[in-house]
Amino acid sequence: MDLKRKVSITFGILLISGIIFGILSSVPALEKQNYLSVLSSIKLQVLMAAFFQFAMAVVYVYIAVLLFPVLKQYNERIALGYFAFRIIGAMFLFIGIVSLLLLLFISQSFASAGQPDPSHFQTIGQLLRAGRDWMNHVAMILPWSIGGMLLYYGFLRMRIVPLWLSIWGLTGSILTLLATCMLMFDLIQIVTPVYFILLIPTAVFELVLAVYMIIKR
Repeated sequence: MDLKRKVSITFGILLISGIIFGILSSVPALEKQNYLSVLSSIKLQVLMAAFFQFAMAVVYVYIAVLLFPVLKQYNERIALGYFAFRIIGAMFLFIGIVSLLLLLFISQSFASAGQPDPSHFQTIGQLLRAGRDWMNHVAMILPWSIGGMLLYYGFLRMRIVPLWLSIWGLTGSILTLLATCMLMFDLIQIVTPVYFILLIPTAVFELVLAVYMIIKR
């Protein structure tokens, strides 16, 4: 097996791993009104979510490192831009982990306080929850979308994947960037059909791309 084939398979496996880790890093309880009471009772689930978010960040850093020399063969500026934007996004993922762990700490403090005045805990909790949402859905996604556009433009120029896949990747990245900007300017909310519809093309594309890179000959 030559080096290019190994890189292709590794990229595909990492991409699928990143998708799985991303799904496992979600904490649905954070969307509930009584999340302060709930989080402390599901401590293991929260810690596992933090672990999988860490694993996802590591995977995407590895992908950036893996693809940098490939893109550099075509255009060093595009390679540097892609690498920089993806690393910036990963850094915000790591910061998001801290926010999640702080939310767990606040929840445990709330539970151990007996019958506390909830306003103090709710204010801190809301700030941390909003901060985590901004880290995971704006600060991280924004540079990643730009990095994705650079990556798939490079793929388009280098003919690494079929033309339709490159165009799909570019289109998906643009839609994701649009969703992020709309979220940033409070035009849409995270848990809404519009937001998910704009993200679906990229999510499906990454899965298709991963399978293609693994099985292509």
